Amino acid sequence: MFLDEAVVEFASGRGGSGAVSFHREKHVPRGGPNGADGGRGGDIVLIADRNRRTLYDLKLQQRFEAKDGGHGIGNKRGKDAKNVEVKVPVGTVITDPETGELIVDMNTHGKKFIIAKGGKGGFGNQHYTSSVRQAPNFAQKGAPGERIQTKLELKLLADIGLIGLPNAGKSTLISRISMARPKIADYPFTTIIPNLGVVRYQNDTFVVADMPGLIRGASEGVGLGHQFLRHVERCRVLVHVVDCYPTDESDPIENYHLIENELKLYSEEIWQRPRLIALNKLDIVPSDKYNAIRERFEQLEHPLFPISGVTGQGLNDLLHAMWEELEKTKDEPDIPVLLPALEMNENVPFEIEETEDGFVVKSRRIARMVAMTDLANDEAVRYLHRRLNRMGVIDKLREMGAEEGDEVQIGDEVFGFTDES
Repeated sequence: MFLDEAVVEFASGRGGSGAVSFHREKHVPRGGPNGADGGRGGDIVLIADRNRRTLYDLKLQQRFEAKDGGHGIGNKRGKDAKNVEVKVPVGTVITDPETGELIVDMNTHGKKFIIAKGGKGGFGNQHYTSSVRQAPNFAQKGAPGERIQTKLELKLLADIGLIGLPNAGKSTLISRISMARPKIADYPFTTIIPNLGVVRYQNDTFVVADMPGLIRGASEGVGLGHQFLRHVERCRVLVHVVDCYPTDESDPIENYHLIENELKLYSEEIWQRPRLIALNKLDIVPSDKYNAIRERFEQLEHPLFPISGVTGQGLNDLLHAMWEELEKTKDEPDIPVLLPALEMNENVPFEIEETEDGFVVKSRRIARMVAMTDLANDEAVRYLHRRLNRMGVIDKLREMGAEEGDEVQIGDEVFGFTDES
C-alpha cells in the first residue's frame, strides 16, 4: 500500500523535578543543600531512511510520545528518558497543518531532526545558594515537553521523472531500463502509484520514477493530478514519454502540449527543468506516418529520442542523454542537522497585552520558566518574582498601569500582580 500523506502528533517528555535535600553527616554541622537535578525528558527524533518507501506506519500510529525524565531524589540525579526515534522515508516534508509553514525537509539519507525536544530537568536546591540564601528550601520543576501537530507529505526523491498521458508506455520503459516491475497492460491507468527503478549506466547509477498518467486538469487536482504532481517536484530531469501512435487516434503533438501545459500551470519552476522527449512505440507506427510525426516533434526545443519500450530500439541513446543531463545538474547533498537546545538567559524578549481581564505576558521562554516553578512553594514564587523583575516584566506591567491584585497571565498560569518594590 502506497501512502504519501499523514497527520501525526509528536510529544516529547517533561523534565524531572529537582530535589530539595540537605547534607546530613556526623561531625559535619554545616553540610548545606545538596539536592540533585531532575533528568531530561525524551526527545522525538526523526530519521530519514532510504529503506522506508511510504508513510504507511505513520498512518497507523498517528501519535508518538516520549517518556518523562526521572525526578531527583536526595543527592541522586534523576534518570534521563530515552529518545524516541521515528524513521521516515527520504523525501518526507514536514509542515504545520494549519499554516502550511515548512518545518523540515528530510531529503538526505541519515538526516536527523528533533521535531519535539524533551524538557530539561529542574535544578535541585543546591543551585540556589547565595551569600544571603544559604539554605534554600525549594527546587525547580522539570521543563514541560513539546507537543506539535504536523503534516507529513512524501515527495519521492528521484533523479529523473517519466511523465506523460496514461498508456504512453512509461511503465514499459522503466521495466526495460531498470529492475522495476510495474503493472503493464493495454488499457490506461494501470499505474496508480509512482514506481521507482535504479538504472545502471557508465559505472554510475541513478533513480528513475514512473509517474502515474496525467490528464487534462491535473494541475487543478483532476484525477490523480495533485497527488502525483508533487512527486515530480523532486526530479532534476524530466523525460516526457509520448505515444506516437495513440489507439484513440488523437494527435501526438497535441497530447504533448496538453501535459506540458499542465506542468506549467502547476509550477513554472518545474516546467523550466531540463526535458527530454521520448517518442515511444516505434514498433507499431506505420512507416508512412512516422516521418511526418517525427518532423513535427523535431521543431520543439527539447531533444527528441525515438524509442520502442517493447523492442528496446533507441534506448541506449536515451539512457546516455539522461546520464549527461544529470551530470550537468549534480549538486552537493544537504548536511544532516539537529536543532540546538534553547539557552535561557535574562535578556528574553517578551510582549505584554492588556485585555479585559488584566494582562497577558507573551514569551515562550518566560512561560517555560513559570512552568518550571513550584508555585506551591512561597520561597520559589518569590524567587520567580525577583527574576521577572530583573527581566523587566514587572517594570513593564507597572508602566502599563497594572495595580495590586490585577490578573497577569503567563502561559497557563494566572497570577495576581504584586509590586514588591
